Amino acid sequence: MKKLLIALLVVSAPVLAAAPFTPEQETRIKELIQETLVKNPSFLAEAADAYDKQAQKEQGDIRRQVIEQNKQALFHDVNSPRLGAKDAKVTLVNFTDYNCVYCKKFDPELEKLVKNHPQVAVVIKPLPYRSESSLTSARQALMLWRQDPAKFWLLHQRLMAKKGYHDDASIKAAANKVGAMFIDPDQLSSDTVNTNLQLAQHLAVSGTPATLIGDQLVSGAVPYEQLEALVKAQLEQADRG
Repeated sequence: MKKLLIALLVVSAPVLAAAPFTPEQETRIKELIQETLVKNPSFLAEAADAYDKQAQKEQGDIRRQVIEQNKQALFHDVNSPRLGAKDAKVTLVNFTDYNCVYCKKFDPELEKLVKNHPQVAVVIKPLPYRSESSLTSARQALMLWRQDPAKFWLLHQRLMAKKGYHDDASIKAAANKVGAMFIDPDQLSSDTVNTNLQLAQHLAVSGTPATLIGDQLVSGAVPYEQLEALVKAQLEQADRG
């Protein structure tokens, strides 16, 4: 099998090295390769599985490096909303979008998790992935967090509760409902949102919701049981020191 692989590499990559075979030999090698793969289809599956595992390992190594280099911005940024324990044993980072239907379904699960596990915290990182109003709602919410954290959570819940996409009118209505002032989008800072976008890019976040749990990046609105199991594993790891 090893000789067959070597021959395959040589024949399929003539740019890297000149094949030491005659045309007839090359033809026969290709036939042997085809015959081998037809008789042993599991070979390709095993190779693909090994490749996937290696790719996942490399991606995990890169993600751990990114987390280590960006601990402050991920877990301790004062401009990022935080729910739960002040000195948490486990802190999740949730990348979300106020126009994302899956984020709207997943957000209550995060609140439930923090309520059920007092030693856990969640940091909210709004991202403008869906539309222009995603950016407007994110900036409004983050501004309110800096001004009045208690009202932020009321606004956050209202923004998440709306079915469908927001517009300026719906964002303004949500702000007014919680007793907050709607600020003209042109007067709002995008610094925190830009930082969130950079972190998401470095972590290879491709959509929302995406939740960082330890060194795992969980994509999508996973069931509460799965979310809690991942967090419990992190808590056990923290207890072991």
